Amino acid sequence: MSQKTFLCLTCYFKGAAFIRACKADGHRVFLVTSEQLKSDDWPWDCIDEVFYMQEDEDGYWRNADLINALAYLMRTKKIDCLIALDDFDVERAALLREEFRIPGMGQTTARYFRDKLAMRIQARDGGIPVPAFSSLFHDGDIHSFTSSIPAPWLVKPRSEASATGIRKVHSTDQLWSLLKELGDQRHHYLIEQFLPGDVYHVDALSYESKNIFIRSSKYLNTPFEVAHAGGIFRTATLDESSEEHKSLVDINQKLMQVFGMKHGASHSEYIRSYENDQYYFLETSSRVGGAYIAEMIEAASGINLWHEWAHIETALINNKPYKLPKKTSLQAAAIISLSRFEHPDDQNFNAPEIWLRLQKKYHIGFILQSKKRERLLDLLEDYGNRIANEFHAAMEAPKRSSH
Repeated sequence: MSQKTFLCLTCYFKGAAFIRACKADGHRVFLVTSEQLKSDDWPWDCIDEVFYMQEDEDGYWRNADLINALAYLMRTKKIDCLIALDDFDVERAALLREEFRIPGMGQTTARYFRDKLAMRIQARDGGIPVPAFSSLFHDGDIHSFTSSIPAPWLVKPRSEASATGIRKVHSTDQLWSLLKELGDQRHHYLIEQFLPGDVYHVDALSYESKNIFIRSSKYLNTPFEVAHAGGIFRTATLDESSEEHKSLVDINQKLMQVFGMKHGASHSEYIRSYENDQYYFLETSSRVGGAYIAEMIEAASGINLWHEWAHIETALINNKPYKLPKKTSLQAAAIISLSRFEHPDDQNFNAPEIWLRLQKKYHIGFILQSKKRERLLDLLEDYGNRIANEFHAAMEAPKRSSH
């Protein structure tokens, strides 16, 4: 197996496990990241070269600078594979692949995994149910939407991640006031029906256009609630024999086919409406889920999504078949909260189900593992109450990410 060169892009500290797996597979690994992250705990022993991007006054990388820098690098270094490790790098990685004709996801497909308007249109046109929505390009379309879909509505940025920047509006007056506030930026947003329901996430690996691995989970607190109401993040895997899981497997496979996902990791979210019990697509991304979801999935299945994504890329670049390792079928859960303390003392949380303790400043949380989902739900309730009373801190949700 010949050595290849992987160029990994990320504007956040993320993907260390992918980098380690790439190096273990025998590749050279180049990292491109923000200058502000040079002191973070990267797996330096697995990185052959690192390149830093400076952010502009708005906190973004300039794509033109990135293209020019890569063009200069490629005069002496051949890049075989280009990987976006974070949501915010998906589009720029696709841009670079198109510019330098590097194999992988191009700009059109990347839009389906980054642009919330593009993904809704593609899902709807592919026969996948989505909540009612409208672009904010044309005043007449907005009037038609608000006159046919009762408030409240959600105004969402098209290219942010998770619940960042989402606003809930309750009347047309409030909506038009918000659109005036957005000004020339309003075309970067969409409006969507607020649909009460249970929210799920599906974490998958695709190979040869099929979900070869999939675990579904249910949020106990939705990302919107956590971001905007200062809640505690809690999620738990579903029983693989449940009807919920089977329904989500079906809809996620169809979604990946409609969106053109051939190979790699994905994190998708769906809502099950309280009104009609139907599943609706909310959003997706061509990456491993954040908020320690990858660790939770590993606790449940024995599958490290970062590692297997790297192994899939290795198989593809060497024109070799990929086989998923044998997985386990346990249950797992995650609970994460901001903490009032820089280094919270969590030793009084001592259930044998604790699989991992978070080691992050001003955070407290755990990954839990058990054979019984009901036991984990009880622990999430107990630990949630204790964390809320003894440790929890909240901060205002950001209107946009720094990237």
